[in-house]
Amino acid sequence: MLRKPGGEGDVSDTARLRTVVRECFRSLITGCSPEQHLPNIPISTRLLNAFLGPGASGHQAPEQVFKQLLDKATETGGPADGDDAFLSDFRRLVAEMCSTSGWTALGWQSAVADLQLRLQNRLRIVRLHREVPELAAERVVAPIFVATLPRTATNFTRGVIGRSTHHRAPLLWEMTYTDLLLPERQRRERIKSVTQLYKQIGQLAPKYRKAVGLEAEEPDDCAHLLPHGPSHLMRADMPGYRKWLAKRDFRPDYIRLKQALQVLQHGRPPARWVLESPAHLDNLEAIREAFPDAKILWVHRDPITVLGSLCSLTEISQAMHLRGPDREAIGQNWMEMLAASIERARRARVALPREAIVDVPYPQLAADPRGALPLLYERLGSRWTQNDSGNLEKVLAGPGIARSHEQELSRYGLTSADVEAAFGDYPRIITGLWLR
Repeated sequence: MLRKPGGEGDVSDTARLRTVVRECFRSLITGCSPEQHLPNIPISTRLLNAFLGPGASGHQAPEQVFKQLLDKATETGGPADGDDAFLSDFRRLVAEMCSTSGWTALGWQSAVADLQLRLQNRLRIVRLHREVPELAAERVVAPIFVATLPRTATNFTRGVIGRSTHHRAPLLWEMTYTDLLLPERQRRERIKSVTQLYKQIGQLAPKYRKAVGLEAEEPDDCAHLLPHGPSHLMRADMPGYRKWLAKRDFRPDYIRLKQALQVLQHGRPPARWVLESPAHLDNLEAIREAFPDAKILWVHRDPITVLGSLCSLTEISQAMHLRGPDREAIGQNWMEMLAASIERARRARVALPREAIVDVPYPQLAADPRGALPLLYERLGSRWTQNDSGNLEKVLAGPGIARSHEQELSRYGLTSADVEAAFGDYPRIITGLWLR
């Protein structure tokens, strides 16, 4: 018999990860702040064995790890059938993780727990589509895909566009536990579980948490619903995985994203989805194939203003997951990946209908948000209201996303000339895209 949605087993994996984080946190407290310790977190065999079982070590056998993940996911998510391609690709990610050396105890366990939740969530979505066939008939109408470089316009996307009366952005907890409409008690249990998980992770990496948010009841990067992408490289550099991503067909992932949205909107008031992620820049054609009436909002920003912040954020994350992150590798890898994303998007847009993409330069949003956002709504086919004006004023009055972690490019072995050469004429065309 299939486990009913909202059962106690659905939150067991986040509870286990919270226990692991709490133990690691206590073991690190010696009078200094947690982030001072992170680069030198030792491997803890005891905690690894507690999470992965007897015989586990820092270098795992991929099939053993995959089987453990799958067995656990089927207990709470549903049977492991209905999407063999997903499982095959997921096995590839597990193998790449297992071939990566230098994991800390906390890093390995948190990475595996994230995969556990992702796998469990996908099995749940497949099961729900099997049990509720009418889900496939749910129309996802004219969604807005926000495609940006990382660290760009998230305040406006999540604080204004995603909160409009007729818009809806998926919340972090919904992307962790995608399900049909739940009784209030079970819904609050899931929200509490996700809140506690990220709160405790934030105790170990407060700068990372402060920089990216990760609030259970707030909109977040929809990469949480995409099984693969550069987000996995924030934890560790996996060269084989990077090369695999560069050649991968992402069209099936956007079909899976559509299936998740069909679950989340079933039985709820209709709204226009707002889906934000840097991953979208690599996949404009896949988006329009899965969502033929989608509007793609491309927020343009000079890469030189983004790269230092992104490298700093990656260093913070990798310091929690790995022993001794390679800062120069972080800089070189992200510069190459972002340049490739921009070039891929520029090529893809040529094949798309002109009206499919709405361009807006970030400098215009930052300099004149009260003037730019109503114009942007008009281009998106949405209506700017007093409610939107109120949300914008809250964003402008708030502290925004912290940028105290930003670093000079030189810390990551890069110069302004390197970045300018990598991105060619792209920074120069941004000023010609202002909305009027």
